[in-house]
Formats: sequence, C-alpha cells, structure tokens
Amino acid sequence: MNHRIRTAAFLLLAASIAAPVFAQSAGADTYKAKCQMCHAADGTGNKAMKVPSFKDAKSSDDLAAAVKSGKGTGAVKMPAYTGKLSDAQINDVVTYVKGLK
Repeated sequence: MNHRIRTAAFLLLAASIAAPVFAQSAGADTYKAKCQMCHAADGTGNKAMKVPSFKDAKSSDDLAAAVKSGKGTGAVKMPAYTGKLSDAQINDVVTYVKGLK
C-alpha cells in the first residue's frame, strides 16, 4: 500500500513539474507560428509597424483578450484568433509571452 502511495505521489509531482514545461513549449510553437512575425522573437514588438512590446504587457487576462478579439485599427491590426486557436493554445501562448519578460 505504501508503495502505491509513493508511486502516485511521484507521478503527481512529475506531472506538476512537466505541465508548465509542456505549456511553455506549446506556447513557443504557437508564438513562432502566429505572433513572432510582428512581435519579434523576444517580444519587443516592431516599432516601424507600431506593434507594442510584450515587455509592457499588462495582465494575462488582457493578453488573452487581445489574442481572442484582436487589437488595433487601420493597416496594422492584430487579427482575432477566436475560432483559430483553442482556449488551451491561447493560454499556452500567453504563458509563453509572460515568460519573455
């Protein structure tokens, strides 16, 4: 019985450590495919295009809302990703972006 409890505890610990790493990796892949072209590899944005830096980003909720609904007006507008990315993908990319600071 103690062996099963130790094994279960070990598996839960391993999963809790691995989950953020997996989200970071999945977020990085999504960021590279969808965001990096305008926001740069390091999240500093593109001043010529008037794309803001993630270094100035507010909360995770604000970032998620921008990803879901899009942002900006005129020629340089971030597209909305609702329906194009799942909620899990959006959360992963927000986690990745918050880690760029």
